[in-house]
Amino acid sequence: VFTDPILMCGLVIAEYLSVPSVYFLQGFPCSMDSEATQCPNPPSYVPRLFLNNSNSMTFAQCLKNLLVHMLKFVYCKPVFAQFEKLVYDIFQKKVTATDLLSHGSVWLMRYDFVFEFPRPVMTNMVFIGGINCDQKK
Repeated sequence: VFTDPILMCGLVIAEYLSVPSVYFLQGFPCSMDSEATQCPNPPSYVPRLFLNNSNSMTFAQCLKNLLVHMLKFVYCKPVFAQFEKLVYDIFQKKVTATDLLSHGSVWLMRYDFVFEFPRPVMTNMVFIGGINCDQKK
């Protein structure tokens, strides 16, 4: 199943049919993409979104980065709670959104490694940046 994992519908279909899934995405909230792929994502090294930090942070920036990382437990859990209830109704077992994401075979990341900060990625995560560019006028 070729899907955008933000919508979660493709994840459920792929899991239900037991077929491989390929994810096509720009980014995932709450660093769930790193959790799902078991990719190292230390707050002391990898900047969080919307903080405008680089990969070489001062102690104060690292502390702010850590606090934002810890906030994900507060604001991310309610976002996916209804989805996890729906998945429980379908599969009759407790499945988290991260568990479903972890079944992805290939992650096509719409990042351009030239413009992004350096960070660890797993072997099934492929950068394919630049495919969403508009035609020059």
